[in-house]
Amino acid sequence: MTTKGLSSQSHKTIEEENKQLKRAVEELSILNDLARTIGASLNTQEIIQTIVRRSLRAMHAEQGVITLVDIQQQGSMKTLVRTMVSSSDQGQFHLDQALLGWMHLNKKPLVVNEPKTDTRFQGVPWDTSIRTLIAVPMMVKSEVRGVLVVYNKKEGGTFSDDDQRLLAIIATQSAQVVENARLFEKEQAFLLMQEDVRLASRIQMELLPKEPPKIQGYDIAGITIPAQAVGGDYFDFIPIDEHRLAICLGDVSGKGLPASLLMSNLQATLRGQTLPTSSPKECLTRSNQLLYRSTGPEKFATVFYGILDVQNHTLSFSNAGHDNPYVLSLKHEPLRLKVGGIPLAMFGEFLYEEGTVALEPGETIVIYSDGITEAMNAAEEEFSEQRVEAVLCDHHLGSAKEIVDQLIATAKAHAGDTPQSDDMTIVVVKRLSERA
Repeated sequence: MTTKGLSSQSHKTIEEENKQLKRAVEELSILNDLARTIGASLNTQEIIQTIVRRSLRAMHAEQGVITLVDIQQQGSMKTLVRTMVSSSDQGQFHLDQALLGWMHLNKKPLVVNEPKTDTRFQGVPWDTSIRTLIAVPMMVKSEVRGVLVVYNKKEGGTFSDDDQRLLAIIATQSAQVVENARLFEKEQAFLLMQEDVRLASRIQMELLPKEPPKIQGYDIAGITIPAQAVGGDYFDFIPIDEHRLAICLGDVSGKGLPASLLMSNLQATLRGQTLPTSSPKECLTRSNQLLYRSTGPEKFATVFYGILDVQNHTLSFSNAGHDNPYVLSLKHEPLRLKVGGIPLAMFGEFLYEEGTVALEPGETIVIYSDGITEAMNAAEEEFSEQRVEAVLCDHHLGSAKEIVDQLIATAKAHAGDTPQSDDMTIVVVKRLSERA
């Protein structure tokens, strides 16, 4: 080879090396700039948009999208976040499930320069505007957490191996940053939800009686213990006049926040329908109509509603599908208060019945929710009505508070270490003996 030929070859080699060096410097600049920019933010959308914009610039592409995914138990991918950025007037392309599935299975970069004829995606109906694409997985701990895709090389070009390599580096560098931001936002949302639940719990507790009414000749106590931060059980003491007091205990369907919202609705409804001229059956009949109109078909509430007349020493009552309260006496076996009807809000029209019992000195009424009877131990054995009755028979001579405390303590002792599965609520009304 002549000296001139060697010189020409050497010149080409130097030009190629300079070109590669220039590209390496550009790539390093892109990566450093990207790392600095996304590292300063904890906003997922902001980070993703930055990654996509920088990727479009680096790839000289028209459109890019990042799809964050969650791998379901059955192996399918659920889209969590999808953000697209476009430098053209084309409509937004939709990342095909076939491409997501390919990424999930292969977990490696993919270049498609001829979508319609690519044998890896036979039968996939690509958007007619898609000419070329690069897709790279965003991996965190060997798992696909997202997919970064850029579409359509500008000026009709095709994507090269260098493009694929650089986009893969961008995805690798960005994946953990995006995941950290997403987890941070998830944690913040959880903390906010916890605060909302805490406030809801405080508000709910404030809706309940702060202390039982003090009535001469009577001893009254009540308590509710939610299974979660907020609950669906409710009890109330509503003064009607100087001689009458409405006593309510309810249990709404469901648990947690939805149940607590229905509970507050139930409380407002019963208070609004507790009128000086209303009997228990009239109050429940009207309350049923109102709740039926304002709740969904899957929602209902069981309620025991009674009016205590401390002048005549009687309790008029109606029971809307609730656990039957006990009347304890030294003179006879425990009685159950069963008169009433179906739970509230099950049917729009229902006429409730009512009954009346006289309270002799020393007699006690115990109203409770099914969280007591259904308290379950590790062997999945419920506390049961039989055990409730046994506790009441052994301790009915105690004060109203002592009966409440004993019933709660015995039910919890039965459950042992098994977490409380339902709200526990008890109201005890005791007519004091004349010598007390």
